[in-house]
Amino acid sequence: MVDDIEIQEIDKLVATARKAQQNYEARGSQEIFDLACQAVGWALMQPENNSDLSKLAVSETGLGNVQDKIQKNHNKTLGLLRDLKDIKSFGHIYDDDVKGLSVYFRPKGVIAAIVPSTNPLATPTNNIINALKTGNSIIIAPSPKGAAPFSVLLKHIRKNLADVGIDPNLVQMLPAPPSKPKTQRLMELADLLVVTGSQNNVQAGYSSGTPALGVGQGNVVTILDETADVDDAAEKIAKSKTFDNATSCSSENSVIVVRSIYNEALVALKRAGGLVLDETETERVINLHWQNGKMNAALLAQDIDVILDKTELTDRADENTRFLILPTAAAGQNAIASGEKMSQFLTLYQAEDFDHALNLAIKIQEYQGAGHSLGLHSKNDERAHQLAMEAKTCRVIVNQAHCFATGGFFNNGLPFSLSMGCGSWGGNSIDGNLNWEHFVNKVKIVRVIEENKPDLEDVFGEYWTKVLP
Repeated sequence: MVDDIEIQEIDKLVATARKAQQNYEARGSQEIFDLACQAVGWALMQPENNSDLSKLAVSETGLGNVQDKIQKNHNKTLGLLRDLKDIKSFGHIYDDDVKGLSVYFRPKGVIAAIVPSTNPLATPTNNIINALKTGNSIIIAPSPKGAAPFSVLLKHIRKNLADVGIDPNLVQMLPAPPSKPKTQRLMELADLLVVTGSQNNVQAGYSSGTPALGVGQGNVVTILDETADVDDAAEKIAKSKTFDNATSCSSENSVIVVRSIYNEALVALKRAGGLVLDETETERVINLHWQNGKMNAALLAQDIDVILDKTELTDRADENTRFLILPTAAAGQNAIASGEKMSQFLTLYQAEDFDHALNLAIKIQEYQGAGHSLGLHSKNDERAHQLAMEAKTCRVIVNQAHCFATGGFFNNGLPFSLSMGCGSWGGNSIDGNLNWEHFVNKVKIVRVIEENKPDLEDVFGEYWTKVLP
């Protein structure tokens, strides 16, 4: 239960955010909203800030590594600001004279964003920029481990906003220490929830009574077919698997290779830094990483030397070792290692052909990761179409390093985001990358136009032809 003092504290926080948002919208313009986004972006991207905050994030959470977090914070924020530049997201947007419609965008109001410890800086910054771009205020509910680095970032954000004459109360955080009761009260009072992180948090958001945008669990499976450039694929898989110590929900967890190129691909993966384990070593990793059906912190998002030490593999590794490869045939509900790992190892499967690989990928993602994304390394574009039509996935990432590409990158057309909707397959209300369009209410003026009423034959003609004598 939340005591009366905590209730009053959260109520006051939301009231402050609501007042700030109302003034921001009433006095605002696209120019002011865009300036606010730049102020927030620079608070994280300013090189000294980014470096100090990344060090603090790794120190506090024990997850990931500093250099990759610096890169992630920079690229994700830069890409988002690129996406938003010159986008009109407030007020009168367009008129459709044929349909007699005028379309306006208005803010949602007060946004509450629940963010994970894996990305305690990049994810809230992304949410804040999207919120301010569209005229909202926002309150961040960080994970307990992510509260300290975000509180420092928040000071930079509020200062930057104040320096350009924008109310810093547009951006606030849940009072420390974070707690589930405080978060629950915030979720009840906000106008929109954005929930990234554990599926327990997502379900809590959906059941709060407030409109919620939740995202599904990642468990990326990548397929290499017989046309794949195996060296290119191996390098991209290695980069994706090891980036920020595999904290990303878009990091490869399983790789499926068709039999005709399996040996060649295995050599390429070894060359890219993979250490192939035998059955005994594989069992040791599995038993250490999962205990009582849950991931253990021992290997979670740790440096490779820590993983090698704790799995007693240091003597087997060399200076090229970057990640572990666990060859297996077991997949699905009764094979815990086929699930999400958030550690620098992956399971490797051999498939008879592409259809077998597809069915295996579906089996894995029906266990965990439905709706999120699949990877494909192939020169045959028809294979991507087959995945899109047969797998339960909202993204098919072709010939790319998956953890960079899924959330949008400078060389693909997806919007930059750290929150990927998984559609009905993943139990989500959205199937795309979370972006600014999810933060607005669309208002339409509707006018009378010339009546457009069809004859019955226009809509039933084909049916009547088939069933009437």
